[in-house]
Amino acid sequence: MILTNGGRRIATATGAMLADPDSLGNLAEDARETLFDPEFWRARGELVTVTGGRGSAWFIASGAHQWVLRHFRRGGFIARLSQDAYVWTGEEGVRAFAEWRLLELLARRGLPVPRPVAARYQRTGLRYRCDLITQRIVDAEPLSAALARSALREPLWRAVGAAVARLHGAGVDHADLNAHNILVGVKDVAVGVEDTVSVIDFDRGRLRAQGAWSARNLRRLRRSLAKITRDLPPGRYSEETWAWLMEGYEAAAGGEAK
Repeated sequence: MILTNGGRRIATATGAMLADPDSLGNLAEDARETLFDPEFWRARGELVTVTGGRGSAWFIASGAHQWVLRHFRRGGFIARLSQDAYVWTGEEGVRAFAEWRLLELLARRGLPVPRPVAARYQRTGLRYRCDLITQRIVDAEPLSAALARSALREPLWRAVGAAVARLHGAGVDHADLNAHNILVGVKDVAVGVEDTVSVIDFDRGRLRAQGAWSARNLRRLRRSLAKITRDLPPGRYSEETWAWLMEGYEAAAGGEAK
């Protein structure tokens, strides 16, 4: 059953998966659920590295494929009760499926997000667990990591603001916009190139009519920048760099940002 442009639902023994057949090739039929098992990729010598964060994420290099595999994990107090199980409310409510569909739509619109490859859930009674594979944005690093290494040039701050504005202009409410979920090109940090800023991790993200949520997104990002640079050398983040970001935002938004 086709659910979105380029997406196909595949039934599995314990649930279902969504896949982009063009991205997966023969793996969609040959591997299926093992695609979401880090040990499958480790055995093939294609598990590149492991990253931290709220979820569990692995980089995969398989031939020409460069992917990110993420296992969804709970955050906050509820994680003490269950680290990765969610309450089943129907397939439409599966978090990995919702993120896959949102990314697929945004990628088709040419917005600065990773293209989704596959998503799956495994259901046990009234609970489910889920995973997501996306295209890896190569030669990029989180904004937080870039700031930890060096100060950023003005054009890059403006490019960050412009990327956020493009998403807001399309009605995309990112539930956790922070300096870890914005990627900047590694080469761009050194030379100030403006054209490779992306936003990742759209768990709980959604499309909305324009409203106060966009200002909340920006406030969250500003708090994140202040927090991660608190103990870094002076000049990594300041009122001036935030002004550069907002100037890029406002230019991309056509002067409509508040």
